[in-house]
Amino acid sequence: MRTQLFASIAAATLGVGLVAGCSSDSPEPMDPSSMSTMPSMDTAEVDADFNMADVMFARMMYPHHAQAIEMAEMVDGRTDNPELIALAAEIEAAQQPEMDQMVTWLEDWGQPGPAPSMGGMPDMGGMNHGSGSGMMSDEDMASLTTLSGAEFDREWLTMMIEHHEGAIEMAESEISDGSNPDVIEMARNIVTTQRDEIARMEQLLG
Repeated sequence: MRTQLFASIAAATLGVGLVAGCSSDSPEPMDPSSMSTMPSMDTAEVDADFNMADVMFARMMYPHHAQAIEMAEMVDGRTDNPELIALAAEIEAAQQPEMDQMVTWLEDWGQPGPAPSMGGMPDMGGMNHGSGSGMMSDEDMASLTTLSGAEFDREWLTMMIEHHEGAIEMAESEISDGSNPDVIEMARNIVTTQRDEIARMEQLLG
């Protein structure tokens, strides 16, 4: 599933580039005097300092984080478990700044902004509960809002563990395939932080 997701985004992004390339007119003959002012291919590649894996990570992780924050906000008024309340607050505090940074990266790279929702993207195959991404379906989210007390705690923890596992898988792909050191550093932090949070959630489930 992960490979399919990344391939879908890569194909979509490549398609945009091809359309842009095909729409331009035939280039004018190059003025030899301008050659000295043009950067070499090696310089252009170094200046870019990102690859498609970095772009996909930022575009995909943003809506993934957004759903985690939405789940964290559901805790208010539905549980009195202090450990779960504290965990939800930590998730929200950690992931919102990461979302902001992803937007900045995409803008700096001149790439499309984050997808509004992973499950709603037409070529993503409907990433929902159990898809491997860890994303919950609209039905899952709606069902969670109807619960409270111990029943809410159990379902919230179960869903958030799966959600974190999906994020870790995405982050590990960035670590393996990405090129931008700042993006890779964020991915490593996500793996470490969310593994620790999974361990805490598993203890709360008992």
